[in-house]
Amino acid sequence: MAFEYRAEILQLLVSPAHAYFGRSKDGPAKDVSTDLVDRVEIVANKGIRGDRFFGVKAHTEAAVTFLAVEAWEAVGGVLSTDMPDTSVARRNVVVRGVELDPLRGLEFELDSGDGPVRFRGGRPAHPCVWMDTMVVDGARKALIGRGGLRAEPLTDGILRVGTVTVRSPVELDVSRAGAQVKRAQPLKVAE
Repeated sequence: MAFEYRAEILQLLVSPAHAYFGRSKDGPAKDVSTDLVDRVEIVANKGIRGDRFFGVKAHTEAAVTFLAVEAWEAVGGVLSTDMPDTSVARRNVVVRGVELDPLRGLEFELDSGDGPVRFRGGRPAHPCVWMDTMVVDGARKALIGRGGLRAEPLTDGILRVGTVTVRSPVELDVSRAGAQVKRAQPLKVAE
């Protein structure tokens, strides 16, 4: 990997079931545990052990979701509102100091002290209509292009809350971590 950065994993979320389904006016599902944990076990080609997307074939290429806290905070600025805790977004890995968009279609690594875990960046993690219910009216629209990144885990490993080393084949610009992007599909990389 050509570039290496120091960043922070702020939050790790594991939930065995979906909390947001059906009509948002009916509210989130009851009795759905959402665990904010200090560490997660990543399993290659399956996801985060214990999470709702673990081993689901339709989600293999999007089994782990990332969110830059800068993007979440930028939405608060756009909407002139205090944003709730990032767990409302239900992304698995919330980071500070990582521009996620350039990682689409590329392999990258995170190492939080237990060795590198390799991922392939995939499609954006688009916000759902539930964000208008769980945050404030207009949150979904403001989160479009800022909802995060879905990724496929390529190796087994452990991620922990705290300092993380990010290795990327492309240069990342942390000042753009909260910027809204317009591209809907993974970037195409020349072979």
